[in-house]
Amino acid sequence: MNKKVNISTSIGADATVINETLASAVRQYRSQRKMSLDELSRLAGVSKGMLVEIEACRANPSIALLCRLASAMGVSVADMVNVASQSHVRLIMPADIPCLWHGDRGGSARLLAGTSGPDMVELWEWKMYTGEAFTSDGHPNGTSELIHVVQGRLQLIVGEEAVIVDEGCSAIARTDVPHSYACASEGIMVFTMTVSERTR
Repeated sequence: MNKKVNISTSIGADATVINETLASAVRQYRSQRKMSLDELSRLAGVSKGMLVEIEACRANPSIALLCRLASAMGVSVADMVNVASQSHVRLIMPADIPCLWHGDRGGSARLLAGTSGPDMVELWEWKMYTGEAFTSDGHPNGTSELIHVVQGRLQLIVGEEAVIVDEGCSAIARTDVPHSYACASEGIMVFTMTVSERTR
């Protein structure tokens, strides 16, 4: 992660609401699956102490940590932050879209919507300013990301391969290896990203 990437760097009530939502979701899904803290800790590769802190709403979990917890419980990150649906149509209002990353210069990553369950598709909006970057460990095998740069230039590094994605261009990346996004332009860079993760 880019130093400490967390979801609680937003100001005021937004961070509290997101952390409360996550705490409730982890407790609920763990209970539904009859998983002990020890079992979830082992499956997700997260310390039991961190899980206790998350469930008590005292932790600031990173996006990577949320991904591991969701995968271990057979749900999506969108399920955990309540922007998923199993019905035919669900409208998500702007106030309900969570910001799960804040850069140190004003950048953000918002999970706009996603499908439920372990096989998931997520839609993200990323904004980064000059000097900001986000680094991620590899996602589960077969995960792909579709990226479209709306404004500015994106430096995308996937494994050992680095490319610049110019404004108006798109990229397809297999992100089951370490990867990163960085603003490669002056001012703001904006891109949308669709993530497809299959567990089978």
